[in-house]
Amino acid sequence: MAIIEVLIAYPGLLIGFALILGLLVGSFLNVVIYRLPVMMEREWQQQCQELLAEQQGSEPQSESVFNLAIPRSSCPKCGHQITALENIPVLSYLWLKGRCSGCQTPISARYPLVELATGLISALIAYQFGATELLAPLLLMSWVLIALTMIDFDHQLLPDSLTLPLLWLGLIVNAFGLITDLHSALWGAVAGYLSLWSIYWAFKLLTGKEGMGYGDFKLLAALGAWMGWQMLPLIVVLSSLVGAIIGITLTIVKGRDHQQPMPFGPFLAIAGGIALLWGPLLVSQYLQMLG
Repeated sequence: MAIIEVLIAYPGLLIGFALILGLLVGSFLNVVIYRLPVMMEREWQQQCQELLAEQQGSEPQSESVFNLAIPRSSCPKCGHQITALENIPVLSYLWLKGRCSGCQTPISARYPLVELATGLISALIAYQFGATELLAPLLLMSWVLIALTMIDFDHQLLPDSLTLPLLWLGLIVNAFGLITDLHSALWGAVAGYLSLWSIYWAFKLLTGKEGMGYGDFKLLAALGAWMGWQMLPLIVVLSSLVGAIIGITLTIVKGRDHQQPMPFGPFLAIAGGIALLWGPLLVSQYLQMLG
């Protein structure tokens, strides 16, 4: 039997495969979450140096290569390079007891948590949708949303290199009618962008402050491209609810200043995931409540 036929015949095997794949991808996402903002900052600095050198008639300084593959991952304190055995998702962290094997510096628990979350979410998507043509694009979508969530929490930044491909992929997926029709996906992208863009400018005109970034517009546009304009009201409501829950929790547990700005992208990403998995069920139950 072909691998696809085996996975269709044995759903438990499919879920286990998605879990392991998600753990491995989660390890890579940790690299993306840390390195992509650094890569963007280095690119901006390089552009400034080139402009300054052009004005001064000198040669810009060359920088060492830094991307998602180079240099190898290492301990930021002692420089110990991470070996393959030390890079096994979750298990290596437990085996090393959460410490660098070179200098015994504690390793942040966030790394295995990202790996575990990616694995569990991947398994949940495999359980929900099975071995269908939707599985691969939905896994990819979830991985991008995880990376965007963590980067925005860290830097209040939603890179175009992630949001724009996500938007285009949603339109391509729905060109084949896999989630919704292309007409709904197209207007979902348009409405998603313009809705937050309008709120942004209304808030800025009233207060003189910026309430959110342009990355939030692009992320909601991407979610609209994936799920259609019909799901946008649910996503916005869920994102506000998720934001309120997380904000209150952080205030109570960590004593966060309630006036400190919080990134909106993670709430949109979480709400988009909920709408993707259970959106039609939530909408139907709400309509039943209204009679």
